[in-house]
Amino acid sequence: STRGLEGLRILVVDDNRDAADTLGELLRLLGAEVQVENDGTSALAAVERWRPAVMLLDLGMPGMDGYEVARRVREHPNGKATTLIALTGWGQEEDRNRTRAAGFDHHLIKPPDFRALQDLLCARLAQAAPS
Repeated sequence: STRGLEGLRILVVDDNRDAADTLGELLRLLGAEVQVENDGTSALAAVERWRPAVMLLDLGMPGMDGYEVARRVREHPNGKATTLIALTGWGQEEDRNRTRAAGFDHHLIKPPDFRALQDLLCARLAQAAPS
């Protein structure tokens, strides 16, 4: 059975274009509406314009890193309800505390376990759907 993500708007942000595009394609195959950006400035513009329900955000980007992007999203009226998921190579407890403090909802180690990610996204979609 396919657990579709139809109608879920997901913004994928990673300066590694291949990783971002691959993740975007996988999510599209599940039915999500996906936009891919490769830097923090473009990501914030996309939040403003497109209002994604979920952001998958790489932490270690040059220029504006994922922590800074998350903080700015949380300050934005459109960004309060956005589910922020950190994508990172770092998984120590202090790293998780840091992402939580920056306003992230979830912390996934790269490359993300796709099934775990799918479960998170399905839960987010169920939460958003009128019962």
